[in-house]
This record gives sequence, structure tokens and C-alpha cells, in this order.
Amino acid sequence: MTALTLAPVRVGPRRPVGVLVAGGFLGLVVLTAVLAPLLAPYAPDAIDLSASLAGTSPDHLLGTDSSGQDLLSRVLYGARTSLIAPLLLLAVAALLGVTLGVLAAWRGGWTDAFVSRLTDVMYAFPGLLFTVLIIAVFGTGMTTSVLALGLAYTPTVAKYTRSLALSESRKPYVDAYRVQGMGGARICARHLVPNLGRSVAGYLVVLFGEALMSLATLSYLGFGAQPPSSDWGLMVQEGQAAVVQGALLPALVPGTAIAAVVVSFNVVGVWAADRLGGRN
Repeated sequence: MTALTLAPVRVGPRRPVGVLVAGGFLGLVVLTAVLAPLLAPYAPDAIDLSASLAGTSPDHLLGTDSSGQDLLSRVLYGARTSLIAPLLLLAVAALLGVTLGVLAAWRGGWTDAFVSRLTDVMYAFPGLLFTVLIIAVFGTGMTTSVLALGLAYTPTVAKYTRSLALSESRKPYVDAYRVQGMGGARICARHLVPNLGRSVAGYLVVLFGEALMSLATLSYLGFGAQPPSSDWGLMVQEGQAAVVQGALLPALVPGTAIAAVVVSFNVVGVWAADRLGGRN
């Protein structure tokens, strides 16, 4: 009899259960944010003083705040601001940080020294303090907060990108393109930066949860989103007074939403950074 030989079957690495749960939860949050107008039982700014600080009920599944606004509706609509703002923040930080990091690594010399000293100076100020100083000059609001935190996160992205670009720029393909007469700017734009994209993207996913928490903190302090916004950080600040009256839901509901999303992004981000960075 002829023995049958079975070809080995390659099985990809299985995703940890925690990553699947966190990813599924984040997908659900994004879906509910997109479908908020269809899912929310009330308008986020609908006021009903007769239902002030009402507990959970069939009419208000998560209760109401001091103005009688439905917490479920506000959380659903607030997910939009709370997810889009960190995305824009990281886009600003990535644009500036990747540009500075690649420039420093590629040019070297005094350019590298200047960028390194500049990032060191920015690191000397705590990120939140640096942001508050900018807001004090240009005024409060979500736009100012996003731009200010984008600048605060730029040194972190720049240093990470520089370390990657230094290693990437020493690879043989870079010298091959130089021999062919290709300019430095073209090599960086068409080859070096795209090759860094996976690792940088994974790192930005890790930073997303921290960015969301930073923006929520600014809104809580009154520097970010302003009333009547349904931003989660602002909702926690508005619900703080109700805690004294024994009503925990106005602060607990948005606070729980922030904590759950931040933890989920950290779980998914660490896994994604591991995978994307490991494949470079």
C-alpha cells in the first residue's frame, strides 16, 4: 500500500479572546455612533424638567441628567465627537511628527540635532499644561483642543518615526535608488515613508485611547467641548453636581463609556502594534 502524505497546513495566529471582545465592542460603538439618529429615542438636547434626574425606566433606559435630557441619547450622539476628535488629533500629530522624524533621520547632522532639541524642549512641558497654555492664548473649544493636543503629541510621534526611519534609511534598497539617480525627497515620499506606514499606524492605534482620554479631560475642565455638546468628558463634568444629590448615573454613564472605549483601544492597539510592527 502506498502511504499517503498530507501537506502541512499553515494556520495563522489566532487572535486572543480579549482582542476579539475589545474589537467587537469598538465596532459596536462605531456602529451606534453612525446610527445615532436612528437609535437614539430622543434628541440629545431635548429638555424635560419634569424628568430631572430620573432613574432607569422604560422611557429612559439609562436615566436622565439634571435637565431631564435622556442619557442614552446623549451618549450615542456624544460617541461621534468622542471618536472623531481623537482621530483628527492623531492626524495632526502624524502629519507633523512623521515629517519631522523622517526629515531628521534622512538629513542627519544639524537638522537631526535641531529636531531632537526641539522635541526635547516640548517634552519639558507636560502635555496637558502645554495644551492649556495654547488654549489660554487662542480660546476654548474643541477645534483649539484638537490642534493643541496634536502639537503636544507631535514630539512622541516624531521620536518614534525617527528611530524607525534611521533603521529603514540604511537598507540596501535606499542606496539602490540613489545609484539610479532618484532624489532624496522622492525616495522618502514613494518608498521610505510607505514602508514605515504599518509600524506608525500600529503606534497611532495605541495612542488613540490616550488621545481620547486627554480630550475628555480638557472637556471636563471646561477647555474642550462646550454646552450643549454631548461630548462624554463634558457630560461627566455636568453630571458631577448630581452626585451630591445622590444621582450617580449622569456622571457614571459617560464615565463608563470613556473607560470602556479607552481600555478596548489599548487592548486592540497593543495587539495591532505587535502585529504591524513585527511584519516590517
